[in-house]
Amino acid sequence: MKSLTQKSPIISKYVFAILLFALSLFISGLINKGIVKQYFPYSATICLLIATYILFKTDNQSLNDIGLNFKRKNLKFLPLGILIGAFAFLFAKWLRAIYCGETFNISTEINYKTILYGFYTMLPMVAVEEFLFRGYLFKKTIEISSVIKANIIFSILFLSVHVFDNEVINSIPKIIFTVITIPIGHILFSVALLKSKSLFFPIGIHLGNNWASQHLITTKNDGNSFLFISDVGSFETWPSFILFIIIWNSFFLLVIYMIWKWNDFSFLNQPKKA
Repeated sequence: MKSLTQKSPIISKYVFAILLFALSLFISGLINKGIVKQYFPYSATICLLIATYILFKTDNQSLNDIGLNFKRKNLKFLPLGILIGAFAFLFAKWLRAIYCGETFNISTEINYKTILYGFYTMLPMVAVEEFLFRGYLFKKTIEISSVIKANIIFSILFLSVHVFDNEVINSIPKIIFTVITIPIGHILFSVALLKSKSLFFPIGIHLGNNWASQHLITTKNDGNSFLFISDVGSFETWPSFILFIIIWNSFFLLVIYMIWKWNDFSFLNQPKKA
């Protein structure tokens, strides 16, 4: 092992990181059961946070390199990200509604407890994905190669996790939509990280997007979302489906461009007026 470290230090760092992440997920899998899973589903997040801390420490760096600290300017990126992620998803659904002739409706009954609880349960899931795909290994890949190469590699890895989902892999339209959409999602999260220099921002955007898909607007009037869609449209031809994918992803590309062009988020660092 010492010989490998001396001859191939970069490879050894990747191997060590992968093994440490695998161990973290294995340990969290042993912990995250029963009552712990029900009331505190954060074991994987905590284990990966510790693993990430160790990895940065071996490089004489710290979690500050991805903005994971309790400084106000970094913490503010979490709620900001949630708002951007949620409203971006809502606006994208509105574009689909216009395209498909669907109707937005306010839910007749709203289960606020379930809706708010969604933040609590989704946060650890998105945090785990951000640690794995936009955390230490992503930053290390940028350092030894380039931002473009790192984004290509990790967008493929991020895609592979989603495309082999049972609900996706058995549907050709869902596969096509996922193959195009998920890499753009990765670019959105990576740009948020690179622009803000804080992992809190992509975690927030990711959380806002996922929460909105289940609790802001859905296709069911079951009280688990604020809005629901009636007259759900369908795509009768491939050209109409492909055009929808173009519209959907073009909007998120616009969101990415706006985040990238947002000048330094200086408003987050402004002191409060007396």
